[in-house]
Amino acid sequence: MLQEVLESINNYFVPLRGEKVTYTIRGRAITPGFGAEEGDRFLICGSRRNDGVYTWHENGITDDDDLNAAGLRDETFAGTIRVCSIPPALLTLSGEIRQWVETYGAQLSSPIAGESFNGYSYTLKTGRNAGGTGTLTWRDIYEDRLKRWRRPCL
Repeated sequence: MLQEVLESINNYFVPLRGEKVTYTIRGRAITPGFGAEEGDRFLICGSRRNDGVYTWHENGITDDDDLNAAGLRDETFAGTIRVCSIPPALLTLSGEIRQWVETYGAQLSSPIAGESFNGYSYTLKTGRNAGGTGTLTWRDIYEDRLKRWRRPCL
């Protein structure tokens, strides 16, 4: 969920430019080192198999804010790995968004916005951002609270 939030605001809280380096990922270890410390989030870019946000732990890397194993695949690539400086308030908000999605996710996946059974009729979702009457998504609900971190597209 954290990666989706960061994508939606176009901000990974990393320097815009990073030095391209040849990295090797083998068995959840990354060489050369890139300065991550316990609990740091980091962004891999330029990889064919592992692009994304991960959390660094001395005993293994985890994917995004998920507690499961990262599933990093072995590879050597020329790209960037940059430590993210995500504000604690955004990490907390990301957790709140994850809970909202878990609670309302089933409703979001339905294509139907409304039904009635006397003579049967239904209304398909069209999406709020398209001017329709569809169900709100987490992006709609949390847009105002996320906008202070939004980075304009370059």
